[in-house]
Amino acid sequence: MGRLTGKVAIITGAASGMGLAGAQLFASEGAKVVATDVVQDVLQEKVNEIIASGGDAVALKLDVSNPESWNVVVEETIAKYGKIDILVNNAGIHIAKGILDAEVTDWNKVMDINTSGVWLGMKAVIPHMQKNGKGSIVNTSSIAGIIGGIADAQGAAYSASKGAVRSLTKHAAQWFGKDNIRVNSVHPGAIFTGMVEKAGIKSQVEMGENYKNLAPLPPHAGEAMDIAHAYLFLASDEAKFITGVELPVDGGWTSN
Repeated sequence: MGRLTGKVAIITGAASGMGLAGAQLFASEGAKVVATDVVQDVLQEKVNEIIASGGDAVALKLDVSNPESWNVVVEETIAKYGKIDILVNNAGIHIAKGILDAEVTDWNKVMDINTSGVWLGMKAVIPHMQKNGKGSIVNTSSIAGIIGGIADAQGAAYSASKGAVRSLTKHAAQWFGKDNIRVNSVHPGAIFTGMVEKAGIKSQVEMGENYKNLAPLPPHAGEAMDIAHAYLFLASDEAKFITGVELPVDGGWTSN
């Protein structure tokens, strides 16, 4: 308890999955959480649950691909809490189309959310972190940004977008280290979330059966809270001398 006491954190894509797990964990560790998503009704419901559990959180609508939407969220965060200590760029989408199947609209949609959304988030919050004299940014990439094959689930744009996040993270770590702003990336492997469940896979163990020859660590698929704990470590002062790193949370998949 208390690993983020007094810190203000913006988390994108927080209505479900890894973003929601992050919001819940951060609040339990003392952070003031600004949970954002495009799905406002579900987001508000989840934030109400966090508040009922004793957490300090607010729900704000955010389209990560829209710079004005980012400006509104940042302004409201500063108005309510006075500062921004942490940004978790978690929001992302996947379209399962390869190079030959994808259309320009598919490609642009994925890149706008997965890559431009990360850039716009950093662009919006870094000036406030500079005023504070420090900050921590955690960008969600993927093992698809490191390796190929089924790691990108047939998503060419997804793979490209997550590779771009990996590189953009290192760029930002180099340029803003002088401001004591740390920028790191988390690279999930196979993770069982509500989205996966809606696709027909009923359990983490069932999902892991599909990856047992790729991820050596049982049950071969993780859960959303595994990613949330990676977010927590990198966001916290425990990682105060860590920047520009890529942290795979993949059961050993990338060790192949």
